[in-house]
Amino acid sequence: MLRALHWALALLFLLSGALAGSLYSILGVAKDASESDIKRAYRYHPDINPDESAHEKFIEVAKDSETRQIYDRGGEEGLKRHEERKAGGGDPFAQFFGGGRQEPPRGPSVVTNLEVHLADMYTGRTVEFNIPRRVICSHCNGSGAHSPAHIKQCGTCQGQGVVIQKHQVFPGMFTNVQMTCPHCNGQGQSITRQCGKCEGHRVVQTQNTLAINIPGGAPEGFEEVFHGEADESPDYDAGDVIVRVRSRRESSKEWTRKEAGLVGRVTLSVAEALLGFERNLTTLDGRVIPLARGGTTQPGEVEVIEGEGMPSYHDIPQGDMYIEYSVVMPTVVTDATRRKLLDVFSGSGLVRDEL
Repeated sequence: MLRALHWALALLFLLSGALAGSLYSILGVAKDASESDIKRAYRYHPDINPDESAHEKFIEVAKDSETRQIYDRGGEEGLKRHEERKAGGGDPFAQFFGGGRQEPPRGPSVVTNLEVHLADMYTGRTVEFNIPRRVICSHCNGSGAHSPAHIKQCGTCQGQGVVIQKHQVFPGMFTNVQMTCPHCNGQGQSITRQCGKCEGHRVVQTQNTLAINIPGGAPEGFEEVFHGEADESPDYDAGDVIVRVRSRRESSKEWTRKEAGLVGRVTLSVAEALLGFERNLTTLDGRVIPLARGGTTQPGEVEVIEGEGMPSYHDIPQGDMYIEYSVVMPTVVTDATRRKLLDVFSGSGLVRDEL
């Protein structure tokens, strides 16, 4: 595919006025044409320069491996900006004083929060999600025009994007000030008929599907960066999408997280709290942990099970499990039950002063 790009771009720089048209339409091939199709269209094009030295020169100019991707993403304007950046030179003094080669402008990055089940962060999982994204219009390749024929050079600035205006500094003293062309807003061109797909906006709204790999034991706020997946524009390179993962607040309060620890809540009856109990506790990965206590359990008491919390993650060791016990009192006590309880607790003193 890269060699096909070389052939096509050689034609692009060879043909007069090619930058005003579509490379694919000039060659008469589809945008997803194969290498052999592009090469064949180039070879038999009637305007090909027969000079071998010129051919080699054009191949050298078009040797950038990212050029076709840049053209597909940003159209002719994106390709023009790419070539201008490459021509900036490598003079260290020019770079130091603000000249020379400059990095391409980047669009803003996007931060999005993704909520998942706590079990997904415990076991690890790959989650797909959608975010809105503006992408360069595929019909006009980001020009905003219905076709290349509907792009005209701005008559006010003669395609320069700037105009020179004379401003009075003092009486009898004037200075020339360079300003952005008000007619074309610095674009250097005007559009006589807008693209029917993007309505001249050069970008269209889509839904971008991304997939994030959440490792087991990932901390709250775990981040992954998707480079170049933010909004596209012909004027700049796409920024990044930064995804932050957090566990969802479930309606059931059975499991919660406290850093690397897992907190589970077990509700006991009065009989279980007094006489002991046996329970089976199902963990987030489906394992069963038996719980058994033979003595009394106080309301609010916490039992620690070491090594059963969140899995280790990088330098964060495996956490512990904390079981919080609560006791549910009966809402109604029958007379017979009350007499039995009085017999049991008669020696403990039911009436006493607190102060």
